[in-house]
Amino acid sequence: MTTLAMTSVCDVESVPLEGGVAALVDGHPVAVFRTHDGTLHALGNVDPFSGASVLARGIVGSRGDVPVVSSPMYKQAFDLRTGACLDDASVRVPTYDVAVVDGRVLVGRRREVA
Repeated sequence: MTTLAMTSVCDVESVPLEGGVAALVDGHPVAVFRTHDGTLHALGNVDPFSGASVLARGIVGSRGDVPVVSSPMYKQAFDLRTGACLDDASVRVPTYDVAVVDGRVLVGRRREVA
């Protein structure tokens, strides 16, 4: 992944383990999460069930081997790798490229759905 056209969001240490932070990237609300092992993920921050920009405040954990964030609104779980809702297969949130360069979290383009 290239770091060209990526937006610097925050220091990596500003993203709590098993937590998230919200950012605005190219006008899009994005949530950056850090799992227990330090892996970073970036998803759209809007909960598709409520329409509120709240996913960054969700509970980060896992369902089986799948890293997830559970929305603080209605508790639906979203796969941090794909954005797919584990509770409703017809729903997903966008995912974004994410990288760390010199201790800074960079968020890039929105990923295409496979």
